[in-house]
Formats: sequence, C-alpha cells, structure tokens
Amino acid sequence: MRIKEGFVLRKMLGENIVVGEGLSQVNFNKMVSMNSTAAYLWESVAGVDFTADTLKELLLKEYDVDEETAAKDAAAIAEKWIEVGIVE
Repeated sequence: MRIKEGFVLRKMLGENIVVGEGLSQVNFNKMVSMNSTAAYLWESVAGVDFTADTLKELLLKEYDVDEETAAKDAAAIAEKWIEVGIVE
C-alpha cells in the first residue's frame, strides 16, 4: 500500500492530523487524528510502498513491544487507514 497523494500530516493545536490538500481532495470532508505512534508510522512510510509487516517492523524498531502485539497493532492501523481512504 501507499499513502494517497495529497494527504499530509499536520500538527494542529497539539494534535497530529492527516488532511487532504489540493484539488484532488476537494470531496475529503473529514480529518484523521493520529496519536504519536501512528504519526511516527505515517512519517516513516511517506513516499514509499509498505505493508502491515513494514509497520510491524517499524514498531519493533522504535518501541519496547513484543512481535505479536506489534503485528496486531500494525494490521489494525493499516486496516483503519484503508477504511478511511488515506492509503491505497
């Protein structure tokens, strides 16, 4: 998967928010709030193809978490990003 073109991570009022920018995102009528871990993952995969396994490896590299938990969390965030339409 890949982050869809036009979606960027912004810091707004102390929150990490993904917003759609540009004409291709005119119909995007919501913002996606991310905690610091999700923002770390987003920034780490910006501009590259990735999988849930990529996200899992990033979690294992950055955080003190076991592989099973990292895999579960990575799959959940990947599914959520697909669900809200910010990755393809």
